[in-house]
Amino acid sequence: MTAPPPAADEARGGAAGPEERAPQKRRTVAGRLLASYLVVLAAFALTVGWSVQALRAASRDAQLLRAGYVPLLLRIGEVLAEQNVFNAQLNHITAAKNPGDVREWIETARRTRPLAFSIVKDAARALAGADEKATGGDARVGQAAASSGVRRFSDEVAAEVAAIERLVGASPERFAQLFQALAVGDRDLAERTRDELVKREVEGAQRLRAIRSRVEGQMASLTDEAELREERSMHLLLGLGVLTLLVGVMMSLYARRVLAPLTAVTERANAVARGDLTPKQALATNDEIGELATTFEDMVAAIRRARAELVNAERLAAIGKMAAHVTHEIRNPLSSIGLNLELLEEEVARASAADTPDAELRPVMKESAQLVTAIRAEVDRLSRIAEQYLSVARRPRPRVEPERVDDLVQELVAFVRPELDRAGVAVRVEVEEAGPEILLDESQIRQALLNLLRNAREAMPKGGEIVVSVSFSSGAATIAVDDTGPGVPEELRASIFDPFFTTKQRGTGLGLAVTRDIIEAHGGTISCEPRAAGGTRFRIALPAGRSPAQGRAADAVP
Repeated sequence: MTAPPPAADEARGGAAGPEERAPQKRRTVAGRLLASYLVVLAAFALTVGWSVQALRAASRDAQLLRAGYVPLLLRIGEVLAEQNVFNAQLNHITAAKNPGDVREWIETARRTRPLAFSIVKDAARALAGADEKATGGDARVGQAAASSGVRRFSDEVAAEVAAIERLVGASPERFAQLFQALAVGDRDLAERTRDELVKREVEGAQRLRAIRSRVEGQMASLTDEAELREERSMHLLLGLGVLTLLVGVMMSLYARRVLAPLTAVTERANAVARGDLTPKQALATNDEIGELATTFEDMVAAIRRARAELVNAERLAAIGKMAAHVTHEIRNPLSSIGLNLELLEEEVARASAADTPDAELRPVMKESAQLVTAIRAEVDRLSRIAEQYLSVARRPRPRVEPERVDDLVQELVAFVRPELDRAGVAVRVEVEEAGPEILLDESQIRQALLNLLRNAREAMPKGGEIVVSVSFSSGAATIAVDDTGPGVPEELRASIFDPFFTTKQRGTGLGLAVTRDIIEAHGGTISCEPRAAGGTRFRIALPAGRSPAQGRAADAVP
């Protein structure tokens, strides 16, 4: 006969108990949202970092051009221009109308030329300084290699300028020879000396042009690299911007997914507020929202259980009022009817025993005796119904004392065995081992077990077997009553403990309701489940060493 009581079923609430859940490290919602924020921040930092790096590289190149290459190119251009003028003056000195003035200009240019070359060398050294200042001591491999190349080029330019200076400054006596030849009018010697000096000066000018070309090449290379880096930076910045946008969108979706269960919890709370206390599966999220959902479902189960207990209490209160009325209106008349029936039975018995002269009256007397017996049976049945109602309405609180459950079961089975034997039902008791004493009210537990045994007997009208087993675990006692009857349909199991619910034609529907109330008053539980071999098993669990009040308080804790 049948299923777990609603209280036991609702306490589970469709969710596994804490002891059944595998221990997992909880991931907090705040931690997950912080992690998503850090991912977005990292993507943004990558974009900003690359932007800063690109700006620093562009700034380094601009500073190197402004403070290094451009001044160097200007200085070389100035020296090259002076050298060209010097070459022109020297080349036309033999045809000048006033050679003395030309001689004075050339001598002055020769004296100032070392200063011009010194300025160029200073500009070359300034290029290395500008590069070091632009890099800011950056030790990265690419920057270090570039800085090393600029310093090497600067040293090469300074060395080449020094070599040109030595070239054009060599053999100053040749200028004295030229001026002497012009003074004495030796035109041939003057032209030969002039050609020799012009050749040397032209070579110096060519080498200066070569240096200028190299500087311009370096500047063009630097500009091309800057343009290429700018283009690459634009592409990378665009890509990083798109990546940052995608990461932001993904993290927003992730945050929405993390917080989505909160919407479900809110909807569930609104449904409960509207009165929907149907057990639901708790959200399986390993965070505070999952914990909140589980706690909320436990609370809903507790509310549902409390409401069921309240409804049951109201039903029992109604039964009490009705039982009092039935007792007042029916029990006293039934007692009178019972007394009169006893007198009538005696009269009928005496009349049947006497020698009745009229043979026609004998069948009538026999039928009268049968009718009196039937009336007696119905009066007894009505009396038992009244007693059942009274037991529900006036059942006292359990008066618990330490009792041995196995002994109690053995005594009860011995008491009810003759009744079961007459019905063709075999009964046996199985006790795993002697257990401890349990705090209980013996009379009430006997009544509950007697209800189950009679219920099992009535479920097997053609005979069968009842097995009562007793086991102990951690000091608690478990009593199982198994029968080999047809069992209870699954759709009816949830209702068999309800007051007035019965599938019997002449049943009151109070036996199992009374049994459940007795067990719960002792802080225990009763459940009904099908047996694999057929039939039904009622399982009673009685707590160890607790008073009924303690048992109910412990069971009320989710």
